[in-house]
Amino acid sequence: MTYGAPVLPRNVKIIDQVRAEALRRGIPADDVERWLELARPSAFLTQGGDGPVVGAIRGPLMLPADAQDPEYPLIATIDCAALPADVTDLPLPSDGQLLLFGWPEESGWGEVRYVPAGVAVEEREQYPPGFPPDDEECAEVYTEIGQGDLHLTVDISLPYVKTIPGPPWSPPLPGDPPFEELTEVWKEVLDKAPDGPFSPGGWTTPLLLGGYGTECNGFNPAWLAASDQDGSVRGVDGPPDHGDWVVLAEFHGGRQGGASIHWVIQRADLKERRFDQASVLVYWNP
Repeated sequence: MTYGAPVLPRNVKIIDQVRAEALRRGIPADDVERWLELARPSAFLTQGGDGPVVGAIRGPLMLPADAQDPEYPLIATIDCAALPADVTDLPLPSDGQLLLFGWPEESGWGEVRYVPAGVAVEEREQYPPGFPPDDEECAEVYTEIGQGDLHLTVDISLPYVKTIPGPPWSPPLPGDPPFEELTEVWKEVLDKAPDGPFSPGGWTTPLLLGGYGTECNGFNPAWLAASDQDGSVRGVDGPPDHGDWVVLAEFHGGRQGGASIHWVIQRADLKERRFDQASVLVYWNP
């Protein structure tokens, strides 16, 4: 079985724990192995740990002189050259800076920008006009999303979302779990991982790159991006399939009550660096 490269001992241990717990619950071994074959490489970035620095939360906003000012605040900057080539199975740029913008509130949105290596940049105003730091609500968000370096942990990802639309509304995406019990096993194992995304300290402004991501209001964020392109539902009068939408990144800042931002894009657009085609979803849980 291939779980993506490199496969670290930590990842093998987690897979073994998932397998053992699933079998203990009486889930058929064939179903367990078929589900584990869906494992994908991903990156888990936190403001702590011993991994290499591959980016930063917030920090200075550096853009080319002819680029428009962003509408939303900068959430994270990723140094693509610092990422191992196989840290995800996405066609990420091999160098340059990936900039993720958004706002983790109910009315939030966002965008993705890419600055190729070697392009001259200048520092821009950190706070967009619509999000002034002297506004009480904005100041609260800025305080909860503290600036700091992002350290890399090479990780794996398995389908997480168990609530997916079924026929006649939509067939599942490739990789969507057909077995609710297995997703419960996966989350239970991650809950116990001391450095995992669901551990007590794991949600300290982490950023997930690649993989399946987590839920967006109970749904797979890639499915939502596919179904929302023309306001219709995939499988009825919308696109016949998901168009290979993938989770580029997912942010879970330290917002009280919980909030997540999902940057989702079609694989072909990512490969061709058409980041303006990305969709940004915000799941706010006050």
